[in-house]
Amino acid sequence: MHAIKTMKHPQNGALKKTAIAGWLALALALTACGDKPAQPPANAGAMPPPEVGYLEIKPTSIALVSELPGRLQAWRSAEVRARTAGIVQQRVFTEGSEVKAGAVLYRLDNGPLQAARNSAQAGLAKAEASAIVAQARLTRYQPLLAANAVSKQQYDEALATERQARAEIAAAKAALDSATLNLAYATVSAPIGGRIGRALVSEGALVGQGDATPMALLQQIDPIYVNFTQSSADILKLRRALASGQLGQLAQSKASARLLLEDGSEYPLPGKLLFSDLSVDPGTGAVTLRAEFPNPERVLLPGMYVRIRLEQAVRGNSITVPQQALTRSAQGASVLTIGADGKVAPRTVKAETAQGDQWIISEGLQAGDKVIVEGLLKAKPGTLVKAVEYKKASAAAGAPASASAAASAASK
Repeated sequence: MHAIKTMKHPQNGALKKTAIAGWLALALALTACGDKPAQPPANAGAMPPPEVGYLEIKPTSIALVSELPGRLQAWRSAEVRARTAGIVQQRVFTEGSEVKAGAVLYRLDNGPLQAARNSAQAGLAKAEASAIVAQARLTRYQPLLAANAVSKQQYDEALATERQARAEIAAAKAALDSATLNLAYATVSAPIGGRIGRALVSEGALVGQGDATPMALLQQIDPIYVNFTQSSADILKLRRALASGQLGQLAQSKASARLLLEDGSEYPLPGKLLFSDLSVDPGTGAVTLRAEFPNPERVLLPGMYVRIRLEQAVRGNSITVPQQALTRSAQGASVLTIGADGKVAPRTVKAETAQGDQWIISEGLQAGDKVIVEGLLKAKPGTLVKAVEYKKASAAAGAPASASAAASAASK
């Protein structure tokens, strides 16, 4: 019985060895699979093409604008002066106010002037009385001369006395007119309407003694003039370009002038060119021009320094690009374009004239070219890019959108 219990069956041992070998093989296979991770796709780590903003070239007609320095000048200006001698009794106007033509500004002491007028009036009355006596004597002598009752000499003396009396009447009338004018000049009035400045004399001052004393300054500043200068060489160049057909004459109804104030801001109302001087200043080599601007709010004041932007000609079929699209180097000016294959290609251009925030391109670009304006740092020559049409207001519009998105995220 004991021998039977200890004996092993040869078939069961073989089965156990086969099973163990199978488990070992499976474990080795699983271990090998874990040591070798799956390979990613060939393009899984590639960066997407950068996005750039482009502008498609479309030729157009543009007005050529010259920016020139100038000074403002009143449309009309008049110095108020004393036209007769006297003591200032009253100043009627308010400094810095608007006055109408004929308004009383000053009143002078008119006592002596009134006395002078009365004296002149009395002199006229005396001359008229003398003339009556002389006329009566001449009238009596006429029939007596015919009857030889008086001599011819007596008659001639009576005739001369009558004519002298008439001359004295005319002189007395002239003296009365002069005295009347001087009396009227004691009331100083505004010769023109406009804005009056500060008073140059005060009550109690003696004016008009010898010279016509300045008393105030009146100026009309709506509209207002702008006097500015332009180089005679630039004017000659412009005229030659117009004559050769390179530039077109700008219609007078479409030409306009704009002002840049001392703080750099633009005056909102446009003006118009009035005239160009006929001579060149030998000291500066410049020609003086004048423009006129409306000034209803009295923002523009005489003497202010300004810069005027004047439209002088029109260039047809012009190609322009924004200034940020153009770069300059030792080799010259260039822009980045997008080719038909979507890749970046540099292009050498010729840009000699700036017009506002645009460069006028005379060589190197043509209609239909796509010029990169935004994302220039991301656009490398020869690389593929994602082209998006450029819009000038996109950057300004994107800021509020980003701000609102950030606020929405913060509220969540």
